[in-house]
Amino acid sequence: MNAQLSSATAAPLRDPAWLPRLFWASAAVVLFWPLGVATEFRPWVLLEPDNLKVSAQFIGSFFPLAYGGEFLAMVARETWRTVAIATAGVSLALVLAVPMALLATRVLSVSALSGRMARGPAWLRQGVRWLLILLRSVPELVWALVFVRVVGLGPTAGVLAIALTYGGMLGKVYGEILESGEAQATQALLRNGSGRLQAFCYGLLPTNAAELCSYTVYRWECAIRSSVVLGFVGAGGLGQQLDNSMKMFNGGEVATMLLVFIALVALADKTSAWLRKALG
Repeated sequence: MNAQLSSATAAPLRDPAWLPRLFWASAAVVLFWPLGVATEFRPWVLLEPDNLKVSAQFIGSFFPLAYGGEFLAMVARETWRTVAIATAGVSLALVLAVPMALLATRVLSVSALSGRMARGPAWLRQGVRWLLILLRSVPELVWALVFVRVVGLGPTAGVLAIALTYGGMLGKVYGEILESGEAQATQALLRNGSGRLQAFCYGLLPTNAAELCSYTVYRWECAIRSSVVLGFVGAGGLGQQLDNSMKMFNGGEVATMLLVFIALVALADKTSAWLRKALG
């Protein structure tokens, strides 16, 4: 009896799930192999002697770091400008995103209370959704290239580029958050004669405020990183100075600005985490 129990409870010698795991691993290789071929992904070329030599020379040019007083003052000024570009861009994006999100939210439609939205509001809602798709489908780098030609080099192009792309992103996600939330209070307000803005402020906003604020703060953090990239096309900020130093083969200045940028992103991450905790 005891022998039978011990044999029944003994651990199997082979993983019972090995066959499904082998199948899914093989399926992943089959699916991703053509992607690697199409992108010419060959990471082993990094280990070739010539490439290792070039990499060592490039990294070696980072030392010693640049730490002159005038240079550090310029870095501090451009770092602040980078944060300003991101903050102003997200602020303008909110001006675009909030009204479009309200127009695209089905829960705030009075005609949809009967179960089917009227043709006019339905077309308006769909048009706003298409506009949001257009705004976020064009990368901020492309918008920056356009605005650099229109308004010239400088932070204005970066602010406008972030505003348009992030306006589409924020509007789309805001609409999804509002539509996925609890809608009973909002519908009750609309049925009792409340306006759409009142239904939003007293019905949808209280239950979704934390999630909306959390996503907005996250997008602000992303905008700081984007503002540095936009500097490479002349949109101002730390990225533009980083591009200038790379063109002049000044590795010490590049390394110093990279360290400052890493510290800036870490500070933005800490700030956003604190804001999410405070708002949550």
